[in-house]
Amino acid sequence: MSPRRLDPRVRSALIDVAARLLTEEGPHALTTRRVAAEAGSSTMAVYTYFGSMGELVRAMVHEGFARLQHHLTHVARTDDPVADMASLGRAYRHNALANPHLYGVMFGGSAPGGFSLTEDDRQHGRYTLGNVVECAARCIDAGRFRTTDAELVAHQMWGATHGLITLELGDYLIEPYDAEHLFEAQLVSLMVGAGDAHEAAEASVRASRRLFGDGRPGDEWPRDEGPRDEGPGKARAGKERAGKERAGEGRLSNGRRAPRRAARADGTAPA
Repeated sequence: MSPRRLDPRVRSALIDVAARLLTEEGPHALTTRRVAAEAGSSTMAVYTYFGSMGELVRAMVHEGFARLQHHLTHVARTDDPVADMASLGRAYRHNALANPHLYGVMFGGSAPGGFSLTEDDRQHGRYTLGNVVECAARCIDAGRFRTTDAELVAHQMWGATHGLITLELGDYLIEPYDAEHLFEAQLVSLMVGAGDAHEAAEASVRASRRLFGDGRPGDEWPRDEGPRDEGPGKARAGKERAGKERAGEGRLSNGRRAPRRAARADGTAPA
């Protein structure tokens, strides 16, 4: 008799549940019994799919960056590299708002307690930055950015965007300087800081918004078909088929659109 095939939906459900428990309640909530109960599965599922709770924590980090890479590679190349850079920022934000619990784990915002991560685990996701480095090089080649160090530009874009999104996820940003207002202004400032002319930067940021939307879950593009294994060398560059709205989508307390609830670990839809 052939071995039972593993269901990727079960694996994703366990990861999402574990990330939520870790973020909302802390490391003490991260037990096989609790994760399995919240996912509607048996404790054996945790060991079947991950081997141990430590490996489940490691899988959260890798899955978080795989989803980020999925969003970044949806950004199509246009003849305006600065607009593409702004779209990468929108994709980064879109992923964070769609996967807030994983975002906290992958960047260390949620301490895993006794489930330690190695230095390799912490640096695993740097491959996603390659998308930004490549775009920065195009901006430099086009004469839009004055610096010649594309990696430095990419790190500056990353640091500034990550900081604002972290504040947004923590509900620290309120009107009149709410996340939406600050994000749009920051995109322009980052492009100008890298050497672009102010009017040109404003035009490119506006163009990126028309192409991408405002970077929040629920926009028409990019369609998010959910998690996939897209580690280094496995990124999928073309657009995936469109038209799959996430079922069960609601609103968070601060008005942001919440990501769909994960399927139960037995493959059935959530209640």
